[in-house]
Amino acid sequence: MNRICLVLLLSLAQILVSHAQQFKLSGHIKDPNGEAVSFASVYLKNTTRGTSANIDGQYSLNLEKGSYTVVYKAIGFKSIEKELKIDTNITQNVTLSPESYTLRNVTISASAEDPAYQIIRNAIKNRKHHLTEVKEFSCSVYIKGLQKLMAAPKRFFGRDIQKTLELDTNRRGILYQSESQSNYHYKRTNHIREEMIASKVAGRNNAFSFNKASDLEINFYNNFLLENVLSSRGFVSPIADMALFYYRYKLLGTSVENGESVHKIEVIPRRQHDPVFRGIIYIADDSWRIMGTELYLTKNTGINLIDTLNITQQFMKVEQHYMPFNINFTFNGNVMGFKFEGYYLGVYNNYNLHPDFPKNYFSGEILKVTKMVNKKDSAYWNTNRPIPLTREERLNYFKKDSIEKRKESKYYLDSLERINNNFTASKFLFTGYTINNRYDQQYLRLDPILRGLFYNTVEGFGLRYGVTYTKRFEYNRYYSIRPELRYGLANHTLTGNLTVNYLYDPLKKADVEFSAGSGIYDLNRYKTMSTLSNSLNGLLFEKNFSKFYEKNFLEASTSRELATGLQAHVSVEFAKNQTLVNHTDFTFFNRKGREFTSNNPFTPDSETPLFPDYKALTVDATLTYTIGQKYISRPDGKFYTASVYPQIQMNYRKGIKNFFGSTADYDLLAFEVYQDRIGTGLWGYFSFVAGAGKFLNNKTVYYPDSKHFRGNNSLTALPDLRRFSFLDFYEYNTDKHYIEAHLEHNFAGLITNKIPLIRKLKLEEVLGANYLTQPLKKNYKEFYFGLQRLIFRATYGFAYDGDKRVMQGFRISYGF
Repeated sequence: MNRICLVLLLSLAQILVSHAQQFKLSGHIKDPNGEAVSFASVYLKNTTRGTSANIDGQYSLNLEKGSYTVVYKAIGFKSIEKELKIDTNITQNVTLSPESYTLRNVTISASAEDPAYQIIRNAIKNRKHHLTEVKEFSCSVYIKGLQKLMAAPKRFFGRDIQKTLELDTNRRGILYQSESQSNYHYKRTNHIREEMIASKVAGRNNAFSFNKASDLEINFYNNFLLENVLSSRGFVSPIADMALFYYRYKLLGTSVENGESVHKIEVIPRRQHDPVFRGIIYIADDSWRIMGTELYLTKNTGINLIDTLNITQQFMKVEQHYMPFNINFTFNGNVMGFKFEGYYLGVYNNYNLHPDFPKNYFSGEILKVTKMVNKKDSAYWNTNRPIPLTREERLNYFKKDSIEKRKESKYYLDSLERINNNFTASKFLFTGYTINNRYDQQYLRLDPILRGLFYNTVEGFGLRYGVTYTKRFEYNRYYSIRPELRYGLANHTLTGNLTVNYLYDPLKKADVEFSAGSGIYDLNRYKTMSTLSNSLNGLLFEKNFSKFYEKNFLEASTSRELATGLQAHVSVEFAKNQTLVNHTDFTFFNRKGREFTSNNPFTPDSETPLFPDYKALTVDATLTYTIGQKYISRPDGKFYTASVYPQIQMNYRKGIKNFFGSTADYDLLAFEVYQDRIGTGLWGYFSFVAGAGKFLNNKTVYYPDSKHFRGNNSLTALPDLRRFSFLDFYEYNTDKHYIEAHLEHNFAGLITNKIPLIRKLKLEEVLGANYLTQPLKKNYKEFYFGLQRLIFRATYGFAYDGDKRVMQGFRISYGF
């Protein structure tokens, strides 16, 4: 009896293994000239299962034993079907012939409108229906990304580029190669949940890919696409509501595909520098839906960093709808002599248009990456990779993964560190000197000397210098220790402090920090200007804008995410604050009729104490909540994405009297609402911040503890939406109540893009306003306009006290 059961079990196991056994269908897809048809689609008829060819036209598909109808399809080619019986590994090479598009029964004269226009009008009329017809779906997604360097300078900032980037002798090579598999779920409107199940990054065995299916979504049924991605404004879809104002169209022909007429239409910009696409769009007759795209963007459209972006889409029929099956982004560019190219390819499979999502299935988590996704070995990828690797990609994986294994050894890392940790004067002076021990994940960084040099009238010439020790642990946890010293030659004062920070839970953004010591600080808690700017103003123009005080302190703080989008920060500080005076009036150029002012901003002609020496015990608590916050969760952290809703912040600061000699006695409650880069289509983007606060108790409020504002007395300033252009740095603090608001719109080249020659500079127009009211400064307003490019900005503005104009002039800002 036992023997019979054993035989039955073995027979059943053999049947199951035979049934589950998979065979490989593979081959090449070429055109009649023998050229590879890159990224052609290969799928099983009447299913949503398939794959894509690689850039060399190779494809591979794992199938169980059986008979299949395999469809081979590519944009611009006639699709063909092959009846195949699969019971062993099969090589099936395919030749796709170009699709013939004919202009049957169409008469085009010089004065007649091209038939493409009526087709486009019908597509525009049906745009909203096609945009919203699919309410929800689930599918699997495979994403592959590759970035290559095609040429590069020999050296960059003194570094050998070939060695630094591990390139070949021609300074060419793959910079980044990754692939991932995910389960993707979607529900209108904008509810996304993606779960990564496998990830691989060349040369980084412990890394997690940032591939995200939603990043590949580009739906031409939307009016605008890629807003705030490649440009500060969006790009107009060829079938947008206003498309006829931006495009001309030409019908290239019509073909019949599976009994359905498909029109091939060329889209042509009416103006060369408008934010529009070029290329081909395929539209089905009667339904007027998009059947495929071959569109691209060029530098003329205002895209940044890259020269050309090509976007191709292929769709498959799922029930009565057409869903994306193959989406490919191909790009190239040249930045500072670095010529690069690459692509990202997404293949969508196994669609389910009727998923039964449980209640509360969608949350702020748009992508979840677990610890096991990068643990899949080569055997897994050889079996489950839907798109074959090219020879170049196989070699890159082999080379970089082999090097990575060597890099993990102590012998290799020690030998590498002996080279990288080599001390040079240029590092010590300009970039900073770092001693790395990557095997033990320990790093010691010495600040660059030149960055720590400064001059001000309180300390004279001085040096601020620090050293940072960092110890890292698995999944991005770390602690750091930083001692810092500061010495001024004029006041002969040495201050120093020590800061210890520990990030113990990256998923909760949770850390603790302790610091103690002494230091010289700006009287304005938001800091008036950079140390370099203040030094140059003093030495070259005899202007000492920044004012200082000394603080001896002991502080402890902690931050933690309480819920998605809700971050809490609490700090407790005990400090002894004292005023300072000028100790030097040295300047390179004595300006006639100009003298340095005192260190008291309210008595510029005499050195009088701004406040008495005092002790303060302060508690500061902040809650920050971002409405509708989306995030990516990975083992090494929680990464927020830009929200389409505002951020709300509440702050409570209290001075506690009679503890450890503290004389501060106040309660400040403040609120702020902020949102950055609100897309407005072709009109660029809008940003705003509005805040209000009140001292609930102001019995004893010394100047450093009052509410300060981000003013500006200088021609130059650090960029900050919350900064006023003409408000005094120090004069209009308050210990009572206030309301402030800052609004700014960036038109993203809407005007300058229409001016010949000027458009080559890619300048962006900005228009803004600032408002403040408080007991000492009621209804103060500023208005400004100007131009910016990357990190540089120049504006001209006007300031009003009530209805009276009090100041106007230029302002220049730089930096991030």
